[in-house]
Amino acid sequence: MKSRMLIIACLASAFLLVGCPAPEPPPVEPPQTPPVEPPEPAAAESGTTMEEMPATPTPDHDHAGHLQAVLDAQPEAVQARYPYRNPAETLAFFGIEPGMTVVEMLPGGGWYSRILSGYLGPDGTLVGANYPQEIWPLFGFMGEERIAQMATWSDDWPGQALAWEVENGADYQAFVLGALPADMTESADAVLLIRALHNLVRFDAEHGFLDPALADVYSVLKPGGIVGVVQHEARPEMPDDWASGANGYIKRDLVVERFKAAGFELVAESDINANPLDQPGAEDSVWRLPPSLRGSEDDPELREAMQAIGESHRMTLKFIKPE
Repeated sequence: MKSRMLIIACLASAFLLVGCPAPEPPPVEPPQTPPVEPPEPAAAESGTTMEEMPATPTPDHDHAGHLQAVLDAQPEAVQARYPYRNPAETLAFFGIEPGMTVVEMLPGGGWYSRILSGYLGPDGTLVGANYPQEIWPLFGFMGEERIAQMATWSDDWPGQALAWEVENGADYQAFVLGALPADMTESADAVLLIRALHNLVRFDAEHGFLDPALADVYSVLKPGGIVGVVQHEARPEMPDDWASGANGYIKRDLVVERFKAAGFELVAESDINANPLDQPGAEDSVWRLPPSLRGSEDDPELREAMQAIGESHRMTLKFIKPE
């Protein structure tokens, strides 16, 4: 009996092993590789989006190097004035670049004109602009023949400038204030008035030269064009009648006021051409200083003192014609 029961138990166990397969192990998922995010562009670190970045960098033009080469090529007598007139710094401050059309007010003997012509180059244009014909008799030192010659100045000046034979120089044009040719309207990138305002101010009260001159400056400029002013500056505490322009000096606030009234915006100013050693008194004029040295011709000690001061204290103002 015990034997039979043992056999039955073994058969039951075998049946269970065959009829109930072992459970399958849980499926093993392949290890997950964390997603790799692309690195952020370098511009994002500085807050610049890719849309703001140029597709290809634009190479810097070496305007400073070109201007320095032009300055280095000038005669020694011209270079002797660089410490006082700072042409490299001044033109850079005003944003003057090769290829521009630049109007130079009162070019005179061409000290700045020759520099500008070589710097603007053959793709640029230098336009001389002179005082109206009516102003010349007011100075009192010009003879009738010289005044008559000024009547054809706008026709004569381009030829005179060509005679300088500036290497790779600009094209030349000219006009007289109060007689701006219609085809020059909105043609200029910049107008420079370098030591050119005081006589317009000096005779303005009686003859009204300043506002028409500024109207021509506004008209000749393209929208967004630059006006650069360098002018002998009177200290604020000096009497207004002394700072009328007759002594060469005028006040900064007067210049800013009149330019704003003419429609310009003051966007920057600089002390590039400042000279704190220039402290004129009520009896002094700007022409006591170099290069004129008026009044010290027979006084070596006074002449030496004026030379030690150097050229005048000057404001340097940058205006724009609004877009």
